[in-house]
Amino acid sequence: MNTDPRPTLSQSDDMDPARAAALDVTLGRAVQTQAGDVLPPFYHQAYFWSPAPAEVLGRDGHPRVGGIIPDMGLQRRMWAGGRLTFHSPLRAGIRAKKTTTCETSQRKEGRTGPLGFVTLRHDIEQAGQLCVTEWQDLVYRQDADPTSVKPTAPSAPNDAETEDAVSFSTTQLFRYSAVTFNGHRIHYDLPYARQIEGYEGLVVHGPLLAQLLMLKALRELGPLEAFSFRATSPLMDFERAVLCRRGRDLWVRGPDGRQCMTAQA
Repeated sequence: MNTDPRPTLSQSDDMDPARAAALDVTLGRAVQTQAGDVLPPFYHQAYFWSPAPAEVLGRDGHPRVGGIIPDMGLQRRMWAGGRLTFHSPLRAGIRAKKTTTCETSQRKEGRTGPLGFVTLRHDIEQAGQLCVTEWQDLVYRQDADPTSVKPTAPSAPNDAETEDAVSFSTTQLFRYSAVTFNGHRIHYDLPYARQIEGYEGLVVHGPLLAQLLMLKALRELGPLEAFSFRATSPLMDFERAVLCRRGRDLWVRGPDGRQCMTAQA
């Protein structure tokens, strides 16, 4: 009997290869995933959808909080980062189960007002074996104050061993939202992103940047046992960026030299 008082959610998915193939195309990969193929790290983002009717969505397109994520009275949601442990490869076309637990949730006072911090843990099993453990860090905050001074983003290092330039289109952001069933309007609704959340343009998904860094690490370092990442500054759809690596440290550098994400493989 489960005596853990923390909220949990269990989902199963047949891991349709067509879903992974759609993500391949979205990411510009030449391969097309087939049944039985090993899925690249983080491809589970394309699975375990949680469709919810429109009447239970919040204004941002995400399901309203109050279920597994407690309602702390804060409107704006951001995926701040995450950590992953890869125990065994996931394969396309084989049914898998994901169990999500709300590990921590707390509200604190920050310099710019109240903040809500939530950490979700996802355990993904396939064929009776634990394959992936992921910790997803979310931050909730109040609406942006248009009169406030925006914080200065940290500067990215300039000593990378390898660099890959990347750019994004609104079509790619829409496709990534669709294949990962991410309804957050900051990625496809420009008036909402600008007028409600205070961004200069559409926001490139944090998980999309993390996915690209993981694929870079996979190409250059080999199979991953663990990966962690932290978003440090939002990247807009009209900005070119550079994926950087030095040893097992990776980061995303914006066009003005700011650091948008840090990671370690």
